[in-house]
Amino acid sequence: MKYDADRVAKLSSEIYKALDDLVEISGIPKSDFLQKRHIIAGAKYYFIVAIEASIDLSNHLISQNNFPIPESYADSFRILKDEGALSQELTLKLMDMARFRNRLVHIYWDVDDEMIYEILNQDINDIRTFLKAYLEFLKK
Repeated sequence: MKYDADRVAKLSSEIYKALDDLVEISGIPKSDFLQKRHIIAGAKYYFIVAIEASIDLSNHLISQNNFPIPESYADSFRILKDEGALSQELTLKLMDMARFRNRLVHIYWDVDDEMIYEILNQDINDIRTFLKAYLEFLKK
């Protein structure tokens, strides 16, 4: 498996930092979260950072190893699944996460703040699970 260890370390570090911030925000009660625009904006930003870095990690491995070219950000995760790095269940969650990233970036004004809170408290570990599976795959 070909990859640039420094690039993987940098992107992994960015994911871990964003996840730490998201976990901190997830501890805020929902009623407080929904009343504080700067907290909501922070959550959106940290989601974008974590998801973008996950996509970048995926695309790095894809390009370094001449895997098929993804047609979209979500497709990057499918390719890693096809190459044996990710489970089907995790891949579907990550593909949804990539689509969520697109909504945050392109139609941020139409993203429901309650949905942000729910994802924050129910799905944040999907990114951590991705990173663990990705790093395990590199060891093979």
